Amino acid sequence: MTQLKQAMKIAAIQMVSTPAVEENLASASRLVAQAAGQGAGLVLLPEYWPIMGMKESDKLAHAEEPGSGPIQQCMSELAREHGIWLVGGTLPLAAQESGKVMNTLMVYDPQGRHAMRYDKIHLFSFTKGEESYDEARTIVHGDSVRSFEAPFGKVGLSVCYDLRFPELYRAMGDCALIVMPAAFTHTTGQAHWEILLRARAIENQCYVLASAQGGKHPNGRRTWGHSMLVDPWGEVVSVLPEGEGVVIGELDPEQLQRVRASLPALRHRKL
Repeated sequence: MTQLKQAMKIAAIQMVSTPAVEENLASASRLVAQAAGQGAGLVLLPEYWPIMGMKESDKLAHAEEPGSGPIQQCMSELAREHGIWLVGGTLPLAAQESGKVMNTLMVYDPQGRHAMRYDKIHLFSFTKGEESYDEARTIVHGDSVRSFEAPFGKVGLSVCYDLRFPELYRAMGDCALIVMPAAFTHTTGQAHWEILLRARAIENQCYVLASAQGGKHPNGRRTWGHSMLVDPWGEVVSVLPEGEGVVIGELDPEQLQRVRASLPALRHRKL
């Protein structure tokens, strides 16, 4: 097992993003400053934080090339200004395929340097009554499992619909923290969000930090919210049901090691 080094306050930002990128950048900047002001050393933004368009294709106009563009510049500046690890939810990055983007999570270190990129692997589709979603219409699948090393240990990267695929988390190896930026619908979130987050924490014996969209958006979509921090025993440390705000708590390496020592399930794996 990885020897963890130091405790750190970690925070999830909850937003109700709009079709206006400038508005969302301003909201994220304010909320990240609030989290950093409360002592957070790592801050997570939700999926689609820079834009929740009136229609699925709106994000194409805001697709950025890796390493340039106002959304990535904003994240880099926030990380550097506040001296934090910023895990930047997702933004639309230019894809090889015409009419589509990558749904990409970017990580920045406390100096504002780009540290890791993860392209969302599993793309959501759902139909129930008048509700219908299909991310594959505008998004290209990612194909690589990604993590990075923070001062307290390894952080596994995942996004929204990935939460339903436990094999992804096993492929990450031993993590101290799994991050889960999301924009769960109200319908699927109410049914499955908390139980899946707690399951991922319990089976991987690590912290799970989930940052959600949480409210009624201008495009008519309603997202579930309930951004939360879950500890390695599966207990919800902190949660924000709806509306924008900050969820914050401590990642305690000693708590993680206590859980793994008393119930060494990760060492008991046979498959």
